[in-house]
Amino acid sequence: MRYFVAVAEELHFGRAATRLHMSQPPLSRAIKQLEAEVGARLFTRSAAGVALTPVGAVLLDEARALLDHADRVRVRVSAAAGAAALTVGILGDGTDPGVTRLAAAYRRRHPGIDIRVRETDLTDPTCGLRTGLVDVALTRAPFDETALTVRALRTDPVGVVLRADDPLARRDHLRLDELSGRRWFQFPPGADPLWQSCWNGGRPREGPVVRAVQECLQAVLWNGTVGLAPLGHDLPTELVAVPLIDMAPSRAVAVWNKVTPTR
Repeated sequence: MRYFVAVAEELHFGRAATRLHMSQPPLSRAIKQLEAEVGARLFTRSAAGVALTPVGAVLLDEARALLDHADRVRVRVSAAAGAAALTVGILGDGTDPGVTRLAAAYRRRHPGIDIRVRETDLTDPTCGLRTGLVDVALTRAPFDETALTVRALRTDPVGVVLRADDPLARRDHLRLDELSGRRWFQFPPGADPLWQSCWNGGRPREGPVVRAVQECLQAVLWNGTVGLAPLGHDLPTELVAVPLIDMAPSRAVAVWNKVTPTR
């Protein structure tokens, strides 16, 4: 199921294999085996790329729910066993160079702690912190910080992601009001209002609903949708990020639950 979710979110077997730290052939075999067990094709494969079939779309929602439940079981069992472990939730792109440096520093200072990483989608900026799926989240503000401890790690300028053939992609910088007539990607209903408002430039927008970073990029590539993103990440050659001069920088933060004092 983890293999299937990775391919469904990346919509690319090569990128999914890289994300899973494996080669592509065994990943392809695993997906074919899953399709045989389900009795239906989960993906369509063509020169244009990979897309979910209607059956695959149904399975994706169920697979995410199953994996969330499996993670909760793992957390509870580890707690009962008293294992020295820390579960870290990472939002969206786990290849962030800042996360890589932080992980290396933590390993040096705490070599005896078993680190488990849970990469989450964009629907919950706390990465499952409130529901007990993770101990600490490496994410981006803003969001509801009630009962949470938030520590800033750094700030990154924000840009708008456009197709490379978009006329606005040739600009050195843009303002939010220049994008007022465009369609933007949306997060699913129930997403944190502060989080949704930030990545919609502070006002309601219309556009396709996305859950993962790759879904955002595919919405731009296929539909000409625009959306905001921190600058400094590598993009496919077909896409361009243009700095926004009237958008506040994005704060990368570490977050954990506040400890309630006992009496």
